[in-house]
Amino acid sequence: MAEALRSSDGERQPNPFIRFLWRRLAVGVVLAVVVSVVIFAATDLLPGDAAQAILGKTATPEAVEALRVQLGLDRPAVQRYGEWLGGIAQGDLGDSLSTRGPVTEAISGRVVNSLILAGLAALIMIPLSLAIGAYAGTRPGRPGDLVASGTSLVFIAVPEFVTAAFLILILAIGADLLPPVSIVAPGTSPLATPAILVLPVLTLLLASLAHNVRMVRAGVIETMHSPYVQMARLNGLSEREVVFRHGLRNALPPAVQVIALNLQWLIGGIVIVEFVFQYPGVGQLLTQAVALRDIPLVQALAILIAVLYIVINIVTDLLVVLLVPRLRTAGAS
Repeated sequence: MAEALRSSDGERQPNPFIRFLWRRLAVGVVLAVVVSVVIFAATDLLPGDAAQAILGKTATPEAVEALRVQLGLDRPAVQRYGEWLGGIAQGDLGDSLSTRGPVTEAISGRVVNSLILAGLAALIMIPLSLAIGAYAGTRPGRPGDLVASGTSLVFIAVPEFVTAAFLILILAIGADLLPPVSIVAPGTSPLATPAILVLPVLTLLLASLAHNVRMVRAGVIETMHSPYVQMARLNGLSEREVVFRHGLRNALPPAVQVIALNLQWLIGGIVIVEFVFQYPGVGQLLTQAVALRDIPLVQALAILIAVLYIVINIVTDLLVVLLVPRLRTAGAS
């Protein structure tokens, strides 16, 4: 795609898509800063005292105050926020209050584990939702559509922790096919023991698949009754070509937005799934950090999750613009 276009008077004009990209990036940066303020303020207002939590209830007031000074908790909140934000800009997330080591070391392995879990669920969820949604959308009211729609409604209504408990009961305890918890030995990859990934991935998949299937189905039904699809049939195109070149393609833009929402849900919902299965990822670490009142660790994990949300939104907007030519030619606004 060219980076510039010529106007009617011959001057080179920035490409609308490039302008759109820079606007979205600028909005993303501003939003990340605003979210950082909210995260810092929310964690700073948490009840209790981090120094007291580290030393325990038996610590003397003098020892608690000395640790507060050592940790910098006696400084004004604005100063601490500025130092924290400056550290993030330089890749320094601070030191964990519970491990006394760098936060980046505490979360690096956990981030990889969570990305493996969410990535596997997404890799299965996206093509499967498109396939099932397209199948149901091209056969509205038929048995296949009724089964897909009914099953989707069930999993939309059931919380993910209930789905996790049901899968543990059936596949782990009842059939003894899979381990009920997903414990990973320190220093090893979850991929070394694929069996521990099946239940958490299946839980995430069932919880996120239903929304996508229903959105793809609705989009395909709408486009299959549109005039240009009828014209394509009259021009002699096979039903397969009609479905894939017209029906599914034009149903993708709204489906992409729903898929993006479910990818964001995977980031948030993974906290519950990791807690249920004792999987050593970001979600489990976040619950531990909150319990220990490890403020730097909580702040780092929260800002990481928020940035992932923002990145997914930006990528989704770009994909929608690329899928809809009208948005590109109209200035991608």
